[in-house]
Order: sequence, then structure tokens, then C-alpha cells
Amino acid sequence: MSSVTAPVRRRKRRSIPVGRILLLGSFLIFVLVPLYWMFNTSIKPSDDYLAIPPVWFPEHPTLIHYWAALFTYRGFDGLVNSIIVSLSATALSALLGTLMAYSLARFNTGGQHLSFWVLSQRFLPPIGIVLPIFLIYRNIGIYDTRFGLIIAYTVFTLPVSVWMMFAYFRQMPSSMEEAALVDGWTRWGAFWRVAVPLAAPGIVAAAVFAFIACWTEFFFALLLTSRHAFTLPTVFRAFIGFQGAQYGEAAALAIVSLVPSIALGVLAQKHLVRGLTLGAVRG
Repeated sequence: MSSVTAPVRRRKRRSIPVGRILLLGSFLIFVLVPLYWMFNTSIKPSDDYLAIPPVWFPEHPTLIHYWAALFTYRGFDGLVNSIIVSLSATALSALLGTLMAYSLARFNTGGQHLSFWVLSQRFLPPIGIVLPIFLIYRNIGIYDTRFGLIIAYTVFTLPVSVWMMFAYFRQMPSSMEEAALVDGWTRWGAFWRVAVPLAAPGIVAAAVFAFIACWTEFFFALLLTSRHAFTLPTVFRAFIGFQGAQYGEAAALAIVSLVPSIALGVLAQKHLVRGLTLGAVRG
């Protein structure tokens, strides 16, 4: 009897999950086809935009749309501003968020409800505060500056960073920090040499989310900048005019804007997955 059931069990173990493969394939098609079409639009001539049937493989690919998007429409300037502003705001958000989250998790600073109050600051719609911020920026002279945008983005991303790292610090045991204090280290020494390395996955996860939020933010960049500190998302409005839309230039700049986010996600993938799972499951 056992000799008969053994091949059946092996057959069950080797059975291919057809439903899972179909679901995964459908998801990949749903995600990759638009990306390919955007890349295809960025390299094909203008005459092929609205061709019927659609041109899936252009015979004469060109890079002129990339040149026009980056230099004619000042996309390169927006790219430089976005990199500087996003990296600076992400660094500030990660640093301040780490300090605040550690204080909330270890010392219960502000009582039991302060952590939720910090997160509730993101509940406020941006349209409700952008006009006062615009007037303040103009009066103190930081309108249309990278510094002003960095401050706004830091405040914008700080609540989520604090909340993510608070959940991570709260699930970490404090025994190793207490051992460091017994060995003669100061509280700052135990924080920087023990707590921060252990919380690195959570810090990286919060930093990645903060960077993506800064990189893709449009509303504040549109209203708080003009001719000098404009970021990459605000450049896309120049591709739509009364005489039509510049599909090739818009697609080219979209491809360029995807590169930093994808590269950051790939580099931080290990820490990102670990930080999200530990912070969410155990927190």
C-alpha cells in the first residue's frame, strides 16, 4: 500500500501551482507593459505616437526626446534640484525621526498619546496649510529656494518616519542597551553604538519611504518654487499646452525620474523588507 501511495505523494509535491503562476504573470503584464510603452514612446519618432496599428517596435529609435526634455525644457535643472532636496530632506527626516522615535519608545516622552499625535499631523490636507506657508516663505525670503523646500519636505515626511521607527524601537529589547550602560557607556553611546545599528533596517525603510515621498511630491513644489528651485515633477506641466502634448518628452523625463527610485529600492531591498516586517508584525 505504501509503495502505491508514494508516487501519488511525489506527484502532489511536484504539481505546478497554475493559479499562482497565472496571477503572477497577470501582475507582471499589468506592471511591465505600461513601463515598456512609456519607454517605447520615449524613443520613437513623433509620427508614430498615434499610429494605427500601434508601433510596438520603432524602426528608427531616437534619443532626441531625452535631449529636449532635459535641456530644452530644463528637466536637468529640475533633476538636480530634486536630488539635492530629496536627499537632504530624507537625511534630516531620518536623523530627527530616529531621535524622536527612540525617545518615545524608551522614555515614553510626552505620555501615551504623543506618538499618535505625531502621526495625526499627516491627516491634515496640504491644501489647508500651503497658503500660510507660502506667505511665511515669501516674507522671510526663502520662497523659491532649495532650503525652503527642504524644510517643508522634512516636516512633511517626519511624522511617518517617526511612526515607522517608533514601532521598530518598541519591539527591540532594551537589555543590550542596559548592558552597555552597565559597562560604563553613556546613554548617547549606547544609543549610537547599540540601538542605531540594531535598528538599521527600520531606519532604512523609513528613509526609503521618505525619499520616495519627497521625490514624487508635486503640490508644495508647484506653489513654493518658481524659476530656480523647481523640482522634476513640476517640469511635466510644461509638456501640455494649447497646441497639444509632447508625449515623447514627457515619457523620456518619466523614464529618467524612475531611475533613482528603482535604484534605491534595489539597493535597500534587504533592509527594506526586514524593516517593514519587523516593525509591522512585532510593533
